[in-house]
Amino acid sequence: MSTLDYIFSPVSIRDGAKKIFQETLKGNTHFHFHQEKISSTVDFVMNTIRENYPDMKIPFHSRWGHFRPGNVDRSLWLKARLRGTDSLEVARIKWDLVIPSVLLDAGAGPDWKFYEKETSKNYSRSEGLGVASFHLFLTGAFSEDGKSLRSHFEGLKKVTPKLIEESFQVGEKNPLVGVEGRASLLKNLSDALTNKTYFPGGRPGNLIDYLLKKYPTSIPATGILRAVLDALGPIWPGREKLGGVNLGDVWNHSKFGLIPFHKLSQWMTYSLIEPLLENGTQVTGVEELTGLPEYRNGGLLLDGEILTFKNIKDQELTWGAESDLIIEWRALTVYVLDLIAQEIQNRLGKSPQDFPLAKVLEGGTWWAGRKAASLRRAGGVPPLNIKSDGTVF
Repeated sequence: MSTLDYIFSPVSIRDGAKKIFQETLKGNTHFHFHQEKISSTVDFVMNTIRENYPDMKIPFHSRWGHFRPGNVDRSLWLKARLRGTDSLEVARIKWDLVIPSVLLDAGAGPDWKFYEKETSKNYSRSEGLGVASFHLFLTGAFSEDGKSLRSHFEGLKKVTPKLIEESFQVGEKNPLVGVEGRASLLKNLSDALTNKTYFPGGRPGNLIDYLLKKYPTSIPATGILRAVLDALGPIWPGREKLGGVNLGDVWNHSKFGLIPFHKLSQWMTYSLIEPLLENGTQVTGVEELTGLPEYRNGGLLLDGEILTFKNIKDQELTWGAESDLIIEWRALTVYVLDLIAQEIQNRLGKSPQDFPLAKVLEGGTWWAGRKAASLRRAGGVPPLNIKSDGTVF
């Protein structure tokens, strides 16, 4: 396995997480780990699972859940408009929707909301971003002709911060974090879509054609992740590189070297699986992907006191994604999510294949993290202050 193959694999994410965990046990990071707090946190997550999904029919944690707030499944609105369309083309269109939507998903900030006239409701945070991006897609703004239900490099390169501000109802009293970063990501996506190896028709949905050609009978989830990393890697802001290849969500810890996460890429991978399954395409090995190290999952560990700060003053400071403290916190999140998942699987009598992390997150830890934050702090803000540029969290 080449170095790049390794860094672009879930194995490297777990190895980096384990390294940080072991250094934490030795007292060499910014955090203390409290094994005795895992059981009570799992209790909290299990209660959240039963509240959210009493029938235990839990979908994967993906962008599609953010199209369903307010007990309204907006994917049915899309389905109605696609009636009579070939099933594979429907899957392509859903990828055309979900890939830009995921790129627009990084933290919104505590004060932004989106008003949806169809339901007469306000939605905030990830659900608000999901609903706003869903409606923007329905206008055809991402297509080459400005009206079709598809995304294309010609349409995406026209996306401006002004369009995002208008479409997401951004204003002085409704500020959205990282507007410039979001617009930049979609322009970078437009550039990436000109790579005919992965996108023969210049659409995000063409990545399905690449994967079906490579894996004609069954697509491994790690194969989807690798395709996302290879095909969309150029869109991320320049950070760490290896042999000229942009590594994306990989960070250089001052003591422990490169620590990979690929959070948004794995979030996108989880979000791409559902349309494939609906198309009848077999996807295997979903359990090999990792937990997502962001402020809800990672916040749960701090609010559940599984992790505590060595220096309590660190909790009051604002940290960038490149800081050792945030790298450590994210790595510990990946490691501890595996511990929580194993305990939940044991309690439910389920195997990792039957109840993968994608379901643990959705059931699950992400919602429990939000609930814990809302119980402890006004506005449900996370227990850690993160400086976001709209491209990481």
